[in-house]
Amino acid sequence: MNKSFVKIRSFTILFFILFLLFVLFFSVINRKPVEFESSYRLVMGTFARVIIIAGNSKTAQQAATDAFAEMEKVDDLMSDYKDNSDIGIVNKEAFQRAVQVSESTFEVIRRSVVFSKLTDGAFDITVGPLVDLFRKSRETQIAPTKEEIEKTKTKVGYEKLILDETNRTVKFTVEGMRLDLGGIAKGYGVDKAIEAIQKTGVIGAMVDIGGNIRCFGIPAKGKKTWLVGIQNPNLVAEKDNDELVMKLKITNESISTSGNYQQFVIIDGKRYSHIIDRRTGTGAEGLSSVTIISNNAADADALSTAVSVIGVEKGLALIETIDDTEAILIPSGQNQFIMTRGADKYIKE
Repeated sequence: MNKSFVKIRSFTILFFILFLLFVLFFSVINRKPVEFESSYRLVMGTFARVIIIAGNSKTAQQAATDAFAEMEKVDDLMSDYKDNSDIGIVNKEAFQRAVQVSESTFEVIRRSVVFSKLTDGAFDITVGPLVDLFRKSRETQIAPTKEEIEKTKTKVGYEKLILDETNRTVKFTVEGMRLDLGGIAKGYGVDKAIEAIQKTGVIGAMVDIGGNIRCFGIPAKGKKTWLVGIQNPNLVAEKDNDELVMKLKITNESISTSGNYQQFVIIDGKRYSHIIDRRTGTGAEGLSSVTIISNNAADADALSTAVSVIGVEKGLALIETIDDTEAILIPSGQNQFIMTRGADKYIKE
């Protein structure tokens, strides 16, 4: 076999390999991403769903599975309805002894105290006794008296919590205290779900737990950005009404919307918001809808709760002091929007 033939054969093989690599490369870059949208599932006392954008169906479905597993894990740790959850055990035993909790639960409690200090107690996870008071009143249809509210308020206050970061323990200084993480745990669950999704290598996703939303990467349906709608709080109670007052365009942000139109109880003909103001001992008033845009869902969740309590003027002033955070507020009974200075960049015209 002469040298010229060997060279020709070698060149032919090399050309064939390069051709295959060329075909493979263009088939990969031209492959359309797979979009997977889960059904709604009952998680953390509300409905949750995920949308995944991935290179293939197997990766997308695995990402969705991992996301829901994280949501369930957070619920198992932080639900005050579950006797064996971290919060269930804390509520039963933390006055008698310091109760050790998981790293996740301690992180959420610690961050909650930070928000309590930042908002002068407008956000406070120790409102559990007041929440319980109104749950009982809903069943009896008898509104709590001023005396009952004042007595219950003595069991409320983040200042009455003792946290030991070294041992991850929680202790109550007043008997009858109860934690309620309803104003931050869903947002934290969204963040943990996003973390799980990102580990699978997908190229985009959205997680929604009851209005606590976080997105990243390539959006669904070929859009340039993820689109999130804000419902009309004055009409949402009407049957089958899905009117949106605006759409927000986001890329790698979180959105949380709180309001007295979403969850409330009616006692003796009066409607009470599920968001408790520890100062008055009753439901927050003044704002129908509070939407917070932030880098992570836990922060957005806590801040939407806090602003619902402190109202328009102080709420806007607070959000203006927090980097990379915006607010869109709708006062009760009104259709006008009141926004922080940087919020308009997120509004889809």
